[in-house]
Amino acid sequence: MKLDSKIPEGPLAEKWTKHKFNLKLVNPANKRKYDVIVVGTGLAGASAAASLAELGYNVKAFCFQDSPRRAHSIAAQGGVNAAKNYQNDGDSVYRLFYDTIKGGDYRAREGNVYRLAEVSVNIIDQCVAQGVPFAREYGGLLANRSFGGAQVSRTFYARGQTGQQLLLGAYSALNRQIANGKVKMYTRSEMLDVVVVDGKARGIITRDLITGKVDSHSAHIVLLCTGGYSNVFFLSTSAKGCNATAIWRAHKKGAFFGNPCFTQIHPTCIPVSGDHQSKLTLMSESLRNDGRVWVPKKAMPGLKSKDAANIPEADRDYFLERKYPAFGNLVPRDVASRNAKQMCDEGRGVGSGLAVFLDFTDAIKRLGEDNIRAKYGNLFDMYAQITGENPYKGPMMIYPAVHYTMGGLWVDYNLQTTIPGLYALGECNFSDHGANRLGASALMQGLADGYFVIPYTVGDYLATIGWTDKIETDHPAFKEAMDGVNERVNKLLSIKGKKTVDEFHRELGLTMWEYCGMARNEAGLKKAKKIIQDLKAEFWTNVNVIGTSNELNQELEKAGRVADFIELGELMVDDALARSESCGGHFREESQTPEGEALRNDDLFAFASAWEYKGDGQPEVLNKEELKFENVKLTQRSYK
Repeated sequence: MKLDSKIPEGPLAEKWTKHKFNLKLVNPANKRKYDVIVVGTGLAGASAAASLAELGYNVKAFCFQDSPRRAHSIAAQGGVNAAKNYQNDGDSVYRLFYDTIKGGDYRAREGNVYRLAEVSVNIIDQCVAQGVPFAREYGGLLANRSFGGAQVSRTFYARGQTGQQLLLGAYSALNRQIANGKVKMYTRSEMLDVVVVDGKARGIITRDLITGKVDSHSAHIVLLCTGGYSNVFFLSTSAKGCNATAIWRAHKKGAFFGNPCFTQIHPTCIPVSGDHQSKLTLMSESLRNDGRVWVPKKAMPGLKSKDAANIPEADRDYFLERKYPAFGNLVPRDVASRNAKQMCDEGRGVGSGLAVFLDFTDAIKRLGEDNIRAKYGNLFDMYAQITGENPYKGPMMIYPAVHYTMGGLWVDYNLQTTIPGLYALGECNFSDHGANRLGASALMQGLADGYFVIPYTVGDYLATIGWTDKIETDHPAFKEAMDGVNERVNKLLSIKGKKTVDEFHRELGLTMWEYCGMARNEAGLKKAKKIIQDLKAEFWTNVNVIGTSNELNQELEKAGRVADFIELGELMVDDALARSESCGGHFREESQTPEGEALRNDDLFAFASAWEYKGDGQPEVLNKEELKFENVKLTQRSYK
C-alpha cells in the first residue's frame, strides 16, 4: 500500500499555515450535528475533547480511570518545551525543530516536527491562561531550565509535577464542557474494539469496568488518545493501568502500526530492587541540570551512597562529562542510558552493580540546600520515601528503565490513521519523535495535538463526509463487534489454567528487556520471537483468570491487556529484526561506530515502518514511508 503522509508542499515554515487555509471547514451551525468519540483523557485526550466541544461538536469522552485527573499524564515531572527564547540564549522555532529531528536520530518527518515546534509557543500561553502555576523568576517572568539534547533553556516547569499541573488545566477546560452539556464523560470504561463500516471508523465497543456491561457507541469520527505501550516490558515507569489494547484492536481492524520497536529507555530511574516490584519510578531528567553522573574509575562492588563521599575526585569517572563535553550530563536519553549500561557492564556499577550515582554535592555547595529543595523538593522526597536514603546527604542511585514509546499507530499530517475517520493523538501515534524523544517533548506533543492540530484537521474529513454519514449502533457491524468482545471475554474466563496473568506478563517483560531492550542483536531477537510465540500459545491454554465477567474484575482486565501485549511484543521484535541499523533508542549491536555510538544506514533505512495486520497467525506486512530531508543534513549524531 502506498502511504500518503499528506505533508503540504512549500517552504517548511509555511506548511502548517498554508495547510490550515486549504483544509475544508465546518460552519459553526453545522458543528453541533457531528458526534465525536475521544478515547483517553490525558493531556492529548482532555485537550482535544475540550477544544472540539468548545467549537460546538458533540463529544463522548471515555477513560478507564475513575476520573480524567488520574490519566498517566499526571506522572510527568520535569517540564514542557517551548521555543519562547525567554532566556535570550539563542533559541528559536527552527532550533527546537532541529534539536528534535537530531534527537530522534533523523527518523521523523520534517513537516510534523516543525509544526510541533511552531505551535509550542502557543501551548505556554494557553496553559498560563488556564492558571497553570509555572515556576517564575524573581521578577515574575516564567522560568526555564535545560533538558537533554539541547544547549538552550527552553523547558517550562512546575517544580517536579509539571504533568499534574498541565493536566489540571486541561481537566478544568474539559469539566467546563461537561457542565455545558457538550461533553458526555464515561469513566471506568475500557475500549475493547473499534467498529469499521465501509472502511470508515464508525464507533467503539466498551466494557464498563464496574458492572462488566459491554456497550456500543457510534460517532462520525473516533480519536484515540490512549498513551504508550511501555508496559509490554512489565517493569516500566508507566502506571500499571497503561496498556496498548485500544491501539492494538484498531491495528487489527486496519490501522497500520508505525515504528513499533522505537522505545525509549530513561537514564534516571530508581533501580530495580527485587521481584516484588510491579513498576519502576522515574527521577526527572531535570535533575541532570544540577546532578552529576559518575561511577568509580575502578570496580568497587557494593559501593553505597553513604560511602560515596569517601571516594576522592581523582578516583571518580564523570563519564558523561568526559565523553560529551559539549552537552555533559544533558545528552539525550538514549545516549545517557547506553553509557550507564556500559559502565555497569564494565563492572563499575554501584550498589547492586546495576546503578550509577547522580550526585548533587557540588550543586548544594554552589547554590545551597534551600535552593535545591525549592527546585526539586518533591523529587528528593519521593526518592527518600522509596529508598530510605537522604539525597541531600549522599548521591542518588539511578539506572535506565523503559519510559516511553516513540512507536504507535501510523498517522498522516492530519493525525488520521489508515482507517478514515480514526485519528491517533499524543503518545499513541508515531509521528513526531523519530527513534528517540527528547526530554520535555511528550507534554508538548500531547497538548499540541489536542489544542492546536486536531481542531483544524478533523473539520476537513467531517466536511467531506457530511453530517448525514453516520451509522447508528443498530447496524449489524456493531452487534458483530460486541459479539466478538463477549466471545473473547468468555474465552479468557473459561481456560482455567495454572498460571496467573502476572506470571505471563513478567515472562514477556523479561524477554523483551533482555532481547529487545537497550541493546539488540539478530540472534537474540530471533530467540525472543520464538519465546513470545510459545508464550502466546501457552497463554491461551494455561492462563487462570478468576472471577466473572459481570463484576469488577481486575484479573480479567489485565488478561485482555496482556494478551494484546504478547502480540504487540512479537511485532516489536519483527520491526527490530527488519531494521538492522542502529538509530536513537534502537541499538543494534551489529551497527555501531568504533566509539560505540548508534550507526545509522540512511541508504537503506531512512523510512518509517508501517506494519499491516493480515490476520491471526499470519505474518504482518511491512510498508515503508520514505522520509525526505530537505532542510536538515543527514549526519552522524554527535553530542561531543
